[in-house]
Amino acid sequence: MGSRGSGNLRNPCLTMHQPWASLLVYGIKRIEGRSWPSPIRGRLWIHAASKVPDPETIKAMEDFYREIYSVNGITDLKFPEHYPVSRLLGCVEVVGCIRCDELACWEEVPEGVRLEGQTDFCWLCEKPQKLVIPMEMRGYQGVYNLERKLFDAAVRGLCHVDSPLLVRFPLPDPRDRFSLKPGSLIAQSSRTKVSEVEKPPSLSAAIAGARAAATQFSKKESTHQNNRDQGRDASTSSVGREPHNRFTQLDARSLKGSDKTAQNGFLVPCSNQQQNQLDSAVHSNHGIGGTTHRDLNRQSQPPSKIFASALRGLKPA
Repeated sequence: MGSRGSGNLRNPCLTMHQPWASLLVYGIKRIEGRSWPSPIRGRLWIHAASKVPDPETIKAMEDFYREIYSVNGITDLKFPEHYPVSRLLGCVEVVGCIRCDELACWEEVPEGVRLEGQTDFCWLCEKPQKLVIPMEMRGYQGVYNLERKLFDAAVRGLCHVDSPLLVRFPLPDPRDRFSLKPGSLIAQSSRTKVSEVEKPPSLSAAIAGARAAATQFSKKESTHQNNRDQGRDASTSSVGREPHNRFTQLDARSLKGSDKTAQNGFLVPCSNQQQNQLDSAVHSNHGIGGTTHRDLNRQSQPPSKIFASALRGLKPA
Protein backbone atom coordinates (compact mmCIF):
# COMPACT_ATOMS: atom_id res chain seq x y z
CA MET A 1 0.00 0.00 0.00
CA GLY A 2 1.38 3.39 -0.94
CA SER A 3 2.48 6.07 1.47
CA ARG A 4 0.28 8.97 2.48
CA GLY A 5 3.24 11.34 2.44
CA SER A 6 3.27 14.07 -0.20
CA GLY A 7 6.65 12.82 -1.35
CA ASN A 8 4.94 9.72 -2.77
CA LEU A 9 3.02 11.76 -5.35
CA ARG A 10 4.98 11.22 -8.53
CA ASN A 11 2.31 12.32 -11.02
CA PRO A 12 -0.37 13.99 -8.86
CA CYS A 13 -3.89 14.20 -10.24
CA LEU A 14 -7.09 15.81 -8.97
CA THR A 15 -10.66 14.95 -9.96
CA MET A 16 -12.97 17.96 -10.29
CA HIS A 17 -16.53 18.53 -11.42
CA GLN A 18 -17.34 20.31 -14.62
CA PRO A 19 -17.34 23.12 -15.63
CA TRP A 20 -14.62 23.96 -13.07
CA ALA A 21 -12.22 21.33 -14.44
CA SER A 22 -12.18 22.64 -18.01
CA LEU A 23 -12.10 26.27 -16.89
CA LEU A 24 -8.88 25.51 -14.99
CA VAL A 25 -7.21 23.65 -17.86
CA TYR A 26 -8.18 26.40 -20.33
CA GLY A 27 -6.41 28.98 -18.17
CA ILE A 28 -9.60 30.89 -17.38
CA LYS A 29 -9.65 29.76 -13.76
CA ARG A 30 -6.46 30.66 -11.88
CA ILE A 31 -7.42 29.84 -8.30
CA GLU A 32 -8.43 26.37 -7.18
CA GLY A 33 -10.13 26.83 -3.84
CA ARG A 34 -10.16 24.22 -1.08
CA SER A 35 -10.71 23.89 2.65
CA TRP A 36 -7.26 22.27 2.92
CA PRO A 37 -3.81 23.47 1.80
CA SER A 38 -2.15 22.06 -1.28
CA PRO A 39 0.15 19.10 -0.51
CA ILE A 40 2.09 19.53 -3.75
CA ARG A 41 3.96 21.99 -5.91
CA GLY A 42 4.52 21.57 -9.61
CA ARG A 43 2.45 19.80 -12.22
CA LEU A 44 -1.07 18.76 -11.24
CA TRP A 45 -3.13 16.69 -13.67
CA ILE A 46 -6.82 17.57 -13.89
CA HIS A 47 -9.52 14.93 -14.37
CA ALA A 48 -13.22 15.67 -14.93
CA ALA A 49 -15.69 13.69 -12.81
CA SER A 50 -18.59 11.80 -14.40
CA LYS A 51 -21.41 14.19 -13.52
CA VAL A 52 -22.69 16.02 -16.60
CA PRO A 53 -22.96 19.74 -15.76
CA ASP A 54 -26.39 21.28 -16.22
CA PRO A 55 -26.75 24.37 -18.44
CA GLU A 56 -27.57 26.61 -15.47
CA THR A 57 -24.31 25.72 -13.72
CA ILE A 58 -22.27 26.34 -16.87
CA LYS A 59 -23.97 29.69 -17.43
CA ALA A 60 -23.43 30.77 -13.82
CA MET A 61 -19.71 30.05 -13.93
CA GLU A 62 -19.17 31.57 -17.36
CA ASP A 63 -21.03 34.72 -16.25
CA PHE A 64 -18.84 34.87 -13.16
CA TYR A 65 -15.62 34.74 -15.14
CA ARG A 66 -16.87 37.27 -17.68
CA GLU A 67 -17.46 39.71 -14.85
CA ILE A 68 -14.18 39.24 -12.99
CA TYR A 69 -12.14 39.44 -16.20
CA SER A 70 -13.95 42.62 -17.20
CA VAL A 71 -12.56 44.20 -14.02
CA ASN A 72 -9.15 43.96 -15.72
CA GLY A 73 -10.44 45.05 -19.12
CA ILE A 74 -10.75 41.57 -20.68
CA THR A 75 -14.08 41.30 -22.49
CA ASP A 76 -13.51 38.67 -25.18
CA LEU A 77 -13.28 35.44 -23.19
CA LYS A 78 -13.48 32.25 -25.23
CA PHE A 79 -14.98 29.44 -23.19
CA PRO A 80 -14.68 25.72 -23.97
CA GLU A 81 -17.15 24.48 -26.56
CA HIS A 82 -17.62 21.28 -24.59
CA TYR A 83 -17.22 20.16 -20.97
CA PRO A 84 -16.35 16.45 -21.26
CA VAL A 85 -16.80 14.14 -18.28
CA SER A 86 -14.88 11.09 -17.04
CA ARG A 87 -11.84 12.36 -18.92
CA LEU A 88 -8.29 13.43 -18.16
CA LEU A 89 -8.22 16.99 -19.51
CA GLY A 90 -4.70 18.33 -19.02
CA CYS A 91 -2.61 19.89 -16.29
CA VAL A 92 -1.57 23.09 -14.51
CA GLU A 93 1.41 24.12 -12.39
CA VAL A 94 0.60 24.68 -8.71
CA VAL A 95 3.11 27.34 -7.65
CA GLY A 96 1.76 28.11 -4.20
CA CYS A 97 -1.08 28.04 -1.71
CA ILE A 98 -2.20 30.91 0.51
CA ARG A 99 -5.21 31.84 2.59
CA CYS A 100 -8.12 33.73 1.12
CA ASP A 101 -7.49 36.86 3.20
CA GLU A 102 -3.88 36.94 2.02
CA LEU A 103 -4.96 36.73 -1.62
CA ALA A 104 -7.55 39.48 -1.15
CA CYS A 105 -4.80 41.89 -0.05
CA TRP A 106 -2.13 40.83 -2.53
CA GLU A 107 -1.59 43.91 -4.67
CA GLU A 108 0.94 42.19 -6.94
CA VAL A 109 -1.80 40.19 -8.69
CA PRO A 110 -4.72 41.54 -10.78
CA GLU A 111 -7.93 42.45 -9.01
CA GLY A 112 -9.86 39.80 -10.94
CA VAL A 113 -7.61 37.12 -9.46
CA ARG A 114 -8.20 38.47 -5.97
CA LEU A 115 -11.95 38.28 -6.55
CA GLU A 116 -11.60 34.63 -7.54
CA GLY A 117 -10.50 33.55 -4.07
CA GLN A 118 -13.53 32.61 -1.99
CA THR A 119 -12.41 29.60 0.06
CA ASP A 120 -10.14 29.00 3.06
CA PHE A 121 -7.13 27.97 0.98
CA CYS A 122 -6.33 29.17 -2.52
CA TRP A 123 -4.16 26.99 -4.75
CA LEU A 124 -2.33 29.28 -7.19
CA CYS A 125 -2.24 27.80 -10.69
CA GLU A 126 -0.14 28.77 -13.71
CA LYS A 127 0.94 27.35 -17.10
CA PRO A 128 -2.21 25.48 -18.14
CA GLN A 129 -1.88 22.77 -20.78
CA LYS A 130 -4.69 20.73 -22.28
CA LEU A 131 -4.79 17.36 -23.96
CA VAL A 132 -5.51 17.50 -27.69
CA ILE A 133 -7.73 14.46 -27.13
CA PRO A 134 -9.01 14.07 -23.54
CA MET A 135 -8.40 10.56 -22.21
CA GLU A 136 -11.12 8.45 -20.63
CA MET A 137 -10.34 7.35 -17.08
CA ARG A 138 -11.93 6.85 -13.69
CA GLY A 139 -11.36 9.33 -10.90
CA TYR A 140 -10.57 9.07 -7.20
CA GLN A 141 -10.90 11.26 -4.14
CA GLY A 142 -8.28 13.74 -3.08
CA VAL A 143 -4.88 14.12 -4.73
CA TYR A 144 -3.75 10.79 -6.13
CA ASN A 145 -1.11 9.39 -8.47
CA LEU A 146 -1.92 9.16 -12.15
CA GLU A 147 -1.22 5.63 -13.36
CA ARG A 148 2.07 5.36 -15.19
CA LYS A 149 0.63 4.13 -18.47
CA LEU A 150 -1.86 7.03 -18.52
CA PHE A 151 0.88 9.50 -17.67
CA ASP A 152 3.15 8.22 -20.45
CA ALA A 153 0.36 8.66 -23.01
CA ALA A 154 -0.92 11.97 -21.66
CA VAL A 155 2.41 13.77 -21.47
CA ARG A 156 2.85 13.26 -25.22
CA GLY A 157 -0.60 14.68 -26.01
CA LEU A 158 -0.35 18.06 -24.27
CA CYS A 159 -0.60 21.38 -26.05
CA HIS A 160 0.03 24.91 -24.82
CA VAL A 161 -2.90 27.10 -23.75
CA ASP A 162 -2.94 30.87 -24.20
CA SER A 163 -4.55 32.26 -21.05
CA PRO A 164 -6.86 35.28 -21.46
CA LEU A 165 -4.72 37.18 -18.93
CA LEU A 166 -1.23 35.89 -18.16
CA VAL A 167 -0.66 35.82 -14.39
CA ARG A 168 2.51 34.98 -12.52
CA PHE A 169 2.50 34.56 -8.75
CA PRO A 170 5.88 35.79 -7.39
CA LEU A 171 7.52 33.61 -4.75
CA PRO A 172 8.61 35.31 -1.50
CA ASP A 173 11.81 33.27 -1.75
CA PRO A 174 12.66 32.32 -5.36
CA ARG A 175 15.04 29.63 -4.05
CA ASP A 176 12.25 27.84 -2.18
CA ARG A 177 9.33 26.66 -4.30
CA PHE A 178 7.29 26.03 -1.13
CA SER A 179 7.79 29.59 0.14
CA LEU A 180 4.39 30.73 -1.17
CA LYS A 181 2.38 29.03 1.57
CA PRO A 182 -0.35 29.89 4.10
CA GLY A 183 0.94 32.67 6.32
CA SER A 184 3.77 33.70 4.00
CA LEU A 185 1.98 36.92 3.02
CA ILE A 186 0.40 37.62 6.41
CA ALA A 187 2.68 40.59 7.08
CA GLN A 188 1.74 42.12 3.75
CA SER A 189 -1.98 41.51 4.29
CA SER A 190 -1.82 43.14 7.74
CA ARG A 191 -0.35 46.27 6.15
CA THR A 192 -2.74 46.33 3.21
CA LYS A 193 -6.40 47.11 3.61
CA VAL A 194 -8.75 45.15 1.39
CA SER A 195 -10.17 47.33 -1.36
CA GLU A 196 -13.54 48.72 -0.41
CA VAL A 197 -14.48 49.64 -3.97
CA GLU A 198 -18.18 49.08 -4.45
CA LYS A 199 -18.90 46.18 -6.77
CA PRO A 200 -21.24 46.85 -9.70
CA PRO A 201 -24.58 44.99 -9.49
CA SER A 202 -23.63 42.69 -12.36
CA LEU A 203 -20.46 41.54 -10.56
CA SER A 204 -22.29 40.99 -7.27
CA ALA A 205 -24.94 38.97 -9.09
CA ALA A 206 -22.30 36.87 -10.86
CA ILE A 207 -20.54 36.08 -7.56
CA ALA A 208 -23.85 35.09 -5.98
CA GLY A 209 -24.66 32.88 -8.98
CA ALA A 210 -21.30 31.12 -8.80
CA ARG A 211 -21.75 30.45 -5.09
CA ALA A 212 -25.21 29.04 -5.73
CA ALA A 213 -23.79 26.76 -8.43
CA ALA A 214 -21.38 25.31 -5.89
CA THR A 215 -24.09 24.72 -3.30
CA GLN A 216 -25.54 21.78 -5.23
CA PHE A 217 -22.40 19.80 -4.34
CA SER A 218 -21.79 21.08 -0.81
CA LYS A 219 -25.33 20.15 0.33
CA LYS A 220 -24.97 16.57 -0.89
CA GLU A 221 -21.54 16.27 0.64
CA SER A 222 -22.72 17.68 3.97
CA THR A 223 -25.44 15.03 4.23
CA HIS A 224 -22.90 12.24 3.67
CA GLN A 225 -20.47 13.73 6.16
CA ASN A 226 -23.09 14.39 8.87
CA ASN A 227 -24.11 10.75 8.78
CA ARG A 228 -20.49 9.67 8.95
CA ASP A 229 -19.65 12.00 11.83
CA GLN A 230 -22.32 10.58 14.18
CA GLY A 231 -20.59 8.80 17.06
CA ARG A 232 -17.21 10.41 16.46
CA ASP A 233 -15.34 12.39 19.06
CA ALA A 234 -17.25 15.65 19.42
CA SER A 235 -14.04 17.55 20.02
CA THR A 236 -12.82 16.89 16.45
CA SER A 237 -13.93 19.58 14.00
CA SER A 238 -15.28 18.64 10.57
CA VAL A 239 -12.71 20.83 8.83
CA GLY A 240 -9.79 19.88 11.03
CA ARG A 241 -10.25 16.15 10.52
CA GLU A 242 -7.36 13.69 10.38
CA PRO A 243 -4.79 14.49 7.70
CA HIS A 244 -5.85 11.60 5.47
CA ASN A 245 -9.19 13.37 4.94
CA ARG A 246 -7.27 16.23 3.39
CA PHE A 247 -4.43 14.51 1.61
CA THR A 248 -5.55 11.30 -0.07
CA GLN A 249 -2.28 10.37 -1.66
CA LEU A 250 -2.18 6.66 -2.38
CA ASP A 251 -1.16 5.14 -5.69
CA ALA A 252 -4.43 4.03 -7.26
CA ARG A 253 -2.88 0.83 -8.57
CA SER A 254 -1.98 -0.39 -5.07
CA LEU A 255 -5.60 -0.35 -3.90
CA LYS A 256 -7.21 -2.86 -6.24
CA GLY A 257 -9.12 -5.44 -4.24
CA SER A 258 -8.81 -3.63 -0.92
CA ASP A 259 -11.99 -3.44 1.19
CA LYS A 260 -10.48 -1.63 4.19
CA THR A 261 -9.17 1.55 2.65
CA ALA A 262 -12.46 3.44 2.63
CA GLN A 263 -13.11 2.60 6.27
CA ASN A 264 -9.82 4.22 7.20
CA GLY A 265 -10.42 7.30 5.13
CA PHE A 266 -8.02 6.38 2.35
CA LEU A 267 -8.43 6.54 -1.39
CA VAL A 268 -10.84 4.03 -2.92
CA PRO A 269 -11.23 2.99 -6.55
CA CYS A 270 -14.78 3.43 -7.78
CA SER A 271 -17.04 0.85 -9.31
CA ASN A 272 -19.86 2.00 -11.55
CA GLN A 273 -22.22 1.96 -8.58
CA GLN A 274 -19.84 4.00 -6.47
CA GLN A 275 -19.17 6.64 -9.14
CA ASN A 276 -22.32 8.59 -8.28
CA GLN A 277 -21.26 8.62 -4.63
CA LEU A 278 -17.88 9.96 -5.66
CA ASP A 279 -19.49 12.77 -7.66
CA SER A 280 -21.15 14.16 -4.56
CA ALA A 281 -18.07 13.63 -2.39
CA VAL A 282 -15.29 14.86 -4.68
CA HIS A 283 -16.24 18.51 -4.43
CA SER A 284 -18.08 20.85 -2.19
CA ASN A 285 -17.65 24.63 -2.22
CA HIS A 286 -16.55 24.70 -5.85
CA GLY A 287 -17.80 28.09 -6.33
CA ILE A 288 -15.53 30.21 -7.67
CA GLY A 289 -12.53 28.71 -6.13
CA GLY A 290 -12.94 25.05 -5.65
CA THR A 291 -13.87 22.19 -3.48
CA THR A 292 -13.67 20.07 -0.39
CA HIS A 293 -13.39 16.27 -0.43
CA ARG A 294 -14.64 13.77 2.12
CA ASP A 295 -14.61 10.04 2.52
CA LEU A 296 -17.40 8.03 0.94
CA ASN A 297 -20.17 7.35 3.45
CA ARG A 298 -20.05 3.59 2.92
CA GLN A 299 -19.09 1.11 0.27
CA SER A 300 -21.79 -0.46 -1.89
CA GLN A 301 -21.92 -4.24 -1.96
CA PRO A 302 -20.12 -5.86 -4.89
CA PRO A 303 -22.53 -6.62 -7.76
CA SER A 304 -22.00 -10.37 -7.30
CA LYS A 305 -23.28 -10.21 -3.71
CA ILE A 306 -26.26 -8.08 -4.68
CA PHE A 307 -27.15 -10.57 -7.43
CA ALA A 308 -26.80 -13.52 -5.05
CA SER A 309 -29.04 -11.85 -2.48
CA ALA A 310 -31.66 -11.24 -5.13
CA LEU A 311 -31.62 -14.90 -6.16
CA ARG A 312 -32.10 -16.04 -2.56
CA GLY A 313 -35.16 -13.84 -2.33
CA LEU A 314 -36.88 -15.43 -5.33
CA LYS A 315 -39.75 -17.77 -4.56
CA PRO A 316 -41.15 -20.51 -6.88
CA ALA A 317 -44.29 -19.42 -8.76
